[in-house]
Amino acid sequence: MRIVSTSYSKSPEFNRPQDWLKRISFYTGILEQLAIKNDVISIERIDYEGEYTENGVVYHFIRQEGKIAFWPFRTHRFIRKAKPDIIMINGFIFPLQIIQLRLWVGRTAKIIILHRAERPFADWKKYLQQLADKCVNGYLFSSIEFGKEWIQKGVIKSGKKVFEVIQSSSVFNLQDKSLAMAMLGISGDPVFLLVGRLDGNKDPLTVVKAFIQFLLFQPGAKLYMIYQTAELLQEISDLIKKGAGATDSIQLLGPVPHQDLQTWYNSAAFFISGSHYEGSGIAVCEAMSCGCIPLVTNIVSFRSMTGEGNCGLLYEPGNEEELLAALLKTPQMDIELERSKVLRQFHDELSFKAIAGKIENIIKSL
Repeated sequence: MRIVSTSYSKSPEFNRPQDWLKRISFYTGILEQLAIKNDVISIERIDYEGEYTENGVVYHFIRQEGKIAFWPFRTHRFIRKAKPDIIMINGFIFPLQIIQLRLWVGRTAKIIILHRAERPFADWKKYLQQLADKCVNGYLFSSIEFGKEWIQKGVIKSGKKVFEVIQSSSVFNLQDKSLAMAMLGISGDPVFLLVGRLDGNKDPLTVVKAFIQFLLFQPGAKLYMIYQTAELLQEISDLIKKGAGATDSIQLLGPVPHQDLQTWYNSAAFFISGSHYEGSGIAVCEAMSCGCIPLVTNIVSFRSMTGEGNCGLLYEPGNEEELLAALLKTPQMDIELERSKVLRQFHDELSFKAIAGKIENIIKSL
């Protein structure tokens, strides 16, 4: 079977295939697993033109002028010439391009859309999405609940097209926890880790408020916060200064190179998140791949990733009291048992191999 993967937006800041593929390794691992049994071609758009093969996947790089290719003739000519059985499109924000694609390739090839946290369009573009739905054979959502919103909004006509499978995973591996902590020079009993933006959606304020109260019961605990943007940094700093013992127990680390996150995930017993909305939750996935126990919000994507709370703990977004109650359960946990449940959930549901297997089964059903 021949599978072609693509999107219609470009990243001009990259000009080397190796750098770009490293940047999207959370997705290319799925293609590499699919390539074990299938011919896989991925069309990419950076400041580079040509072909590059890595781990069984053939990457075809096409330069384009604008940020988004509204009339991607070159891409569609290439896809038609490749004669794919399956075409996977990253994102359902390209309805015009999807309609064109169907006209180019005819009805033989199956078109599958990978949901990338988008919401249905609300203006006239919604009607384009409805037209594009007639060209699509299947949709991959990290949770069926996300798909229901698109059905209720009248964009996707049939629920039979909607499938549940996460579309990204982790390249990180399990390491010895004591060694990871020694490498970083950190301490804590236990160590909690937060990775994400310091914005309203990630809601670090709720996390910090609850953790400061938790320190009254578990003074040896430490929270390390890694963040890429700092919208709420001042408010968080003020909370930490006012909290008893919080200055030493809550560490604001700032940005950390992605390759270094593996050591951080392996050093922590718990990964904590305050997100109100996530399309997939790559940081949670990465943490789980290292055996880090998720203490995350009870939102659609996290429920799906944790097996409806089969591993880790869930709490309502923005609810400081619920988060504190969850934190207070952690000292009584059998950490090694919980870690084994997390690793099993990752291997069975969230690993590249598991995801590729699910996609292959969906393809067969189409």
